[in-house]
Amino acid sequence: MKEWLVNLSEIDPEWSWVISVFFVVLLTVIANFIAKKLLLKLITRLNQTQTQWDDALAHAAQQPLNWAIWIVGITYAADIIYAETQSSIFLATDTIRDIGILTTITWFLLRLIKQAETIMIAKETDSAIDQHTAEAIGKLIRLAIIITAVLVTMQTLGYSISGVLAFGGVGGIAIGFAAKDLLANFFGGLIIYLDRPFKVGDWIRSPDKELEGTVEKIGWRVTQIRTFDKRPLYVPNSVFTSIIVENPSRMSNRRIYETIGVRYDDIDVLDQIVREVKEMLKNHDEIDTNQTMIVNFNEFSDSSVDFFVYTFTKTTNWIKFHQIKQDILLKISAIIENNQAEIAFPTTTVMLPDSAKP
Repeated sequence: MKEWLVNLSEIDPEWSWVISVFFVVLLTVIANFIAKKLLLKLITRLNQTQTQWDDALAHAAQQPLNWAIWIVGITYAADIIYAETQSSIFLATDTIRDIGILTTITWFLLRLIKQAETIMIAKETDSAIDQHTAEAIGKLIRLAIIITAVLVTMQTLGYSISGVLAFGGVGGIAIGFAAKDLLANFFGGLIIYLDRPFKVGDWIRSPDKELEGTVEKIGWRVTQIRTFDKRPLYVPNSVFTSIIVENPSRMSNRRIYETIGVRYDDIDVLDQIVREVKEMLKNHDEIDTNQTMIVNFNEFSDSSVDFFVYTFTKTTNWIKFHQIKQDILLKISAIIENNQAEIAFPTTTVMLPDSAKP
């Protein structure tokens, strides 16, 4: 470029490198401007497609690409200055360029992972990943990218990463023994994120532990649960690998299972009562007739003849379930009353001999 400029004009060769630097910077500005315009047009076109992944790729590349153009342009300009002045301040230009490009690539990958998280959470499908699982997987991938970028940067700066990896292996064993509980909680959290036995907002309980409440936060070390009396519980994640966890939030139906007794004097109408109760349940709008439904005479009790009701509601909402259950029990009471019968309560009959009667 210097020779071309000298031949083109009468510029002093000693100062032609300044013009070269100017042209490199000017070309960098033009390239950055063109890249911005092209990328904006591309994003506009991609927004009209149904695929979201190409949008994510373009958005993730937008800022890192601009920085990469500037890094390449400025470092090449610095190379021209160094070739003319031999100033020691420009000796590290190649290293700075390599590290700069590596940084922009890492930045692009981190932005792409963030975009991917948003897409996976927003998908309205049965296989869509919930927010906390997506964030956990994203954190693991970001951590792997950052560690890889740091190791490559150290290698670029002249440090031997084999020694670092060897030290990390020995240190990892020592840390593993010293922090085994912390690692157990970490992997317990990882299992929760991968297996997804529950998510934030779920009501969970364990028959093995005094543990019941709503999940508020799933961390890497502990899971925060709010009990029904509003106390916070902080449960180490390793606990969930060794206990049974029930998740009532994922119930398909709620069950009504009640035993009702009528007087022995009303045993003649018990068969009619059972039939009417079963018919009432079949016609009830909130009862799932596709599930098991049983209404049968069950037992001769001490002071009553009992029949039981076994059925399932369509709703799983706790409050609505109790409203439905109340309605059904009141209707059963009305059926018993309409058959000139009564619900039994504990009574005792004392048999006296004739000689003891007044």
